[in-house]
Order: sequence, then structure tokens, then C-alpha cells
Amino acid sequence: MSEVIMYTKPGCPYCAAAKAHYEEKGIEYQEFDVKADSSAAEKAAELAGGKHIVPVIVDGGEVKLGFGGS
Repeated sequence: MSEVIMYTKPGCPYCAAAKAHYEEKGIEYQEFDVKADSSAAEKAAELAGGKHIVPVIVDGGEVKLGFGGS
């Protein structure tokens, strides 16, 4: 099973939906809070091509920006 890393921030409804989606599917993920961890914020922006967007999800090496329920 591939490793999933999720960069999120508190109060973000898209982050909450992404976490619920992965939890419903029984997929474990490692979460980094971009508000509490400046190095995580820098990494998320790097992965997002300089954009400040959450969630940033790295799933099996594939970077996904935002979450639309799929």
C-alpha cells in the first residue's frame, strides 16, 4: 500500500472532506498542519508549484491539489 501524506489547515472544509474520504476508505495518511508547521507550509507550496492551497495530497507519489470528493 502506498504512503499518503496530506498537508492541511484547521477549519478548511476541503481538508476535512479529504480526511473523511481517506478514513472511510480505511486508508491511513500522515497529516501536516501548514498553519502550525512552517516547514510543512513551505513543502506544501513547493509541491503545489508555489500556490498556497490546501489540501495538498501526495498519494503514491502523485500530487493532488485541493479536494473535490473523488
